[in-house]
Amino acid sequence: MTVRVPLPARGGGNASYDILIDRGLLARLPLLLAEHCPAAVYVVVSDSHVGPRYGEPVVAGLREAGQAAELFTFPAGESSKTRETWAALSDRLLDSRVGRDGALLALGGGVVGDVAGFVAATYLRGIPWVQVPTSLLAMIDASIGGKTGVDVPQGKNLLGAFHQPRLVVTDLDTLSTLPQRQLASGMAEAIKHGVIADAEYFTVLERDCQAALAREPGTLERIVARSVAIKSEVVAADEREAGRRATLNFGHTIGHAIETTSGYDLLHGEAVAIGMALESQLAERAGIAEAGMTGRVTRLLSQCSLPQELPDSAAVDAMLTAMRHDKKSRHGELRLALPSRIGRMAVGADGWTVPVAESLMRSILTAASSL
Repeated sequence: MTVRVPLPARGGGNASYDILIDRGLLARLPLLLAEHCPAAVYVVVSDSHVGPRYGEPVVAGLREAGQAAELFTFPAGESSKTRETWAALSDRLLDSRVGRDGALLALGGGVVGDVAGFVAATYLRGIPWVQVPTSLLAMIDASIGGKTGVDVPQGKNLLGAFHQPRLVVTDLDTLSTLPQRQLASGMAEAIKHGVIADAEYFTVLERDCQAALAREPGTLERIVARSVAIKSEVVAADEREAGRRATLNFGHTIGHAIETTSGYDLLHGEAVAIGMALESQLAERAGIAEAGMTGRVTRLLSQCSLPQELPDSAAVDAMLTAMRHDKKSRHGELRLALPSRIGRMAVGADGWTVPVAESLMRSILTAASSL
């Protein structure tokens, strides 16, 4: 199937792009790239886990089709999502004399997409790129929307750029080799999509999450398709996060603070799962969400084997400091995207985020850290 992300034209070109979802798409990459992103050379950026498994065959396939291609890899994991990795990849492109007629392929999970996209956004002031996600989380969330960037000591994703891909190629066959923990981590973003936009989808996840974790093909395809549709619709309505796109940050204010203060010991989806559990509780206690919502969210998280308690390394004061650096904060005020009920987000006086008293946030975090 194909999901179109319609975006306004700019710079004399069309910014809209397609998300292709099917099996066996990696084998079709030479033809797909020739159609959607023709280039003099393709640089496949991947990590140390995905590169040997999928990157080498992709490069070989491109070369067999007569297309110049190289593979650049960096160590897998969030700890590589840094300015140093961005600089090293940029230097390799310069050393290889890749010009503006070249293109990047981000082949891997969310970290690969964020870093490779940031390189594409900044190299020679921007070159074309294509997302080829291989994890569930990247397929349904990170690969869509053009957000790119790296982490810094002060927080997650604080340096970056919006740079839309020319194409997203989602080959569902790559999920067969995804570690079980990574698969569960991706389900956190699917749950988020249900909470923020589609109560019926949330109910489907309550019914089907075990089948998804068992890798039942039809179930995974339906989850990927629905989540991609939700994310694409939100991004198309608000490309630069000036309004509704902020709703995609449900669970992420606390989730990012957990990642920053714990040294990224948890996977992104695991941190977001804890964030959704605690932010749901916060929304109920603040009178923003209807009673009982937190129970449904936490039960589904449990069904998906996702954590809900703060790790021992997450210190409350350090988390609050990280939250003050959050991109949604204004004048030192904590602002969060919070649901009013399953399938609907709260709308504040200033838009899609609402202010939260630091005392209430501290109370929620302190209680969670003492469990």
